Amino acid sequence: MALPMSSPFVHLHVHSEYSILDGACRIQALAEKAARLEMPAVTLTDHGSLAGAIDLYRAAKAQGVRPVIGCELYVVDDRRAQHKGTAHLTLLAETTAGYANLVKLCSLGYLEGYYYRPRIDWELLERHAGGLIALSGCLSGRVSKALAESRAGDAEAELDRLEQIFGRDNTYVELQNAGLDVQAPVFEALPGLAAKRGLPLVATGDVHYLDATDAYAHEALLCIQSGDSLKNPNHWRFGTNEFYFKTSDEMALDFPGHEEAMRRTLEVAERCNVEIELGRILLPSFPTPGGRDAFDYLVELCEQGLGRRYERSTPELEDRLRFELKTIREMGFADYFLIVADFIGFAKRNGVAVGPGRGSAAGSLVAYCLEITDIDPIRYDLLFERFLNPGRKSMPDIDIDFAVDGRERVINYVAEKYGRDRVAQIITFSTMAARAAIRDAGRVLEVPYGTVDRIAKLVPEGPGQTLAEALKPGTELRQAVDADPVAKEVVELARPLEGLTRADSIHAAGVVIGAEPLIETIPLQQKGPGAELVTQFSMGNVEQLGLLKMDFLGLRNLDVIETAVGLIGGALDIASIPLDDRKTYEMLSRGESMGVFQFESSGMREALRLVRPTEFEDLIALVALYRPGPMAYIPTYAARKHGKEAVTFIEPRLEPITGPTYGIAIYQESTMEIAKT
Repeated sequence: MALPMSSPFVHLHVHSEYSILDGACRIQALAEKAARLEMPAVTLTDHGSLAGAIDLYRAAKAQGVRPVIGCELYVVDDRRAQHKGTAHLTLLAETTAGYANLVKLCSLGYLEGYYYRPRIDWELLERHAGGLIALSGCLSGRVSKALAESRAGDAEAELDRLEQIFGRDNTYVELQNAGLDVQAPVFEALPGLAAKRGLPLVATGDVHYLDATDAYAHEALLCIQSGDSLKNPNHWRFGTNEFYFKTSDEMALDFPGHEEAMRRTLEVAERCNVEIELGRILLPSFPTPGGRDAFDYLVELCEQGLGRRYERSTPELEDRLRFELKTIREMGFADYFLIVADFIGFAKRNGVAVGPGRGSAAGSLVAYCLEITDIDPIRYDLLFERFLNPGRKSMPDIDIDFAVDGRERVINYVAEKYGRDRVAQIITFSTMAARAAIRDAGRVLEVPYGTVDRIAKLVPEGPGQTLAEALKPGTELRQAVDADPVAKEVVELARPLEGLTRADSIHAAGVVIGAEPLIETIPLQQKGPGAELVTQFSMGNVEQLGLLKMDFLGLRNLDVIETAVGLIGGALDIASIPLDDRKTYEMLSRGESMGVFQFESSGMREALRLVRPTEFEDLIALVALYRPGPMAYIPTYAARKHGKEAVTFIEPRLEPITGPTYGIAIYQESTMEIAKT
């Protein structure tokens, strides 16, 4: 479908915050600005990474703008040679097959070429050039570097090499003009070189931030990256304030006489038509004995487990099991349950402590029979529909706790079983929260630490606190900013930095398992030989692509329990301890719960003293109540439990549902049952 011609220009060279501490464009705002300027497409070309590709794809589509997915890659002659010199090359995915090749190139830059940066070489480019459009690059590209150094012959040779790899139709000469002195001779020479080679010229802006007013904040961002100060006259900077997402009219002023190079951006964007399928399910197959049907094998294991878990079967149990298995078959998740049961079985057989199961998975009788969970869903009236619902097809999600000391052994087992190229940990991106943004701003402004610390602490503690909220009229921070020029300078610089990506790391729990080598589906990274394989996509985007994501959470409390059992001598079976021990409840009623998972905070210890639990159900209720909102009902629960307040029901049909919790609808299961009744 042809793009509308309402705009004579489309940006083809853009860096988001995923060019970490270098780009500052937030992807949602980027897509919104492209739509506002009536640009029919918007591009992302982060440094060596595709981390923002799915975010751009969704955000642009939502704005009615075509997403163009690209990357500015680091190129060397030999990816295996360890040297720091690299050149930039801008690649755009023309087709879905081209996007797959871009995924491979971005991954292999890390997996095979990482040395300070992810690097690719000409061999990899030749192997994965299909479906890609090459732009010759910015000032750091080989063509521009050669021209800047008066090596016209080398510049022509570099263009020839690109043409040989990508083909004449897919090679463009990239022309930029950000007003840099060093750029002027290159800007003058490139059109002639393009004409000589018979290659099309395309105008780009090297976009690193969204608006002209963001230039100073971007300069501060570069100082954060380099550990420098804005006060240092020699700190790293871009040289001009022209690296923002300009309008087509502003771009026209930068490219007088090159209207065709601007119009050609539309041609390039129109050629780029990548489709990424979201919301599908990409489950790996479980290797069943003798290649049996996965569902038949699951049924067999569940029937065996039912016999182990219950002294005798009942029609209620059999009906519930049949219902769950029918739902699992209809949703295509038999392999999922077999995979989870298998690695939990490995952990238990090999002395790795496993949590009893939490979250909605505890409502599954199938999970209980497979010993994925150790909580009887029938006894505690837990609903399977909270976990899996045919009306809402999404991948099951079981949070599994392992002893920290054994977690890596379980992940290693999974990698060995399904293939090391099919298992990876999931990346996470840390952002500059309000206090952190103030501290970073103060550091690059060389404000004394004590002063910055005092300003930062005027932002209230707790997750989700923002500068906008902390600066409302009457707040301590607002008063400080109004009265103190230093506080004002620091906070004004912190505001555009707040929320930007500051670093990447490995998610504490997330592991992805692929049905095929992951590099066929998602970009990967690995910072050096032997380093852990990690996705470039964050948790939410991994799930959007339908890949199997597991939470392997390391829980230190399990290590403590294992150590305690070992000190006792190993005779204690922790899974068989009674849940009605009077002395335990007396201890908890005194608030003596330090080291007890989910019961050690000061607020929860106070709640224990108030409720004075006498049975396991009280502990379940407290965990559910100790959250914002329901927390207000803890005094009511305590008063009704101890007969200080009457238990009443506004409707008789509520009594069998909320009676066990003294007339309070504590659980989601209760709410669902009320709605159903």
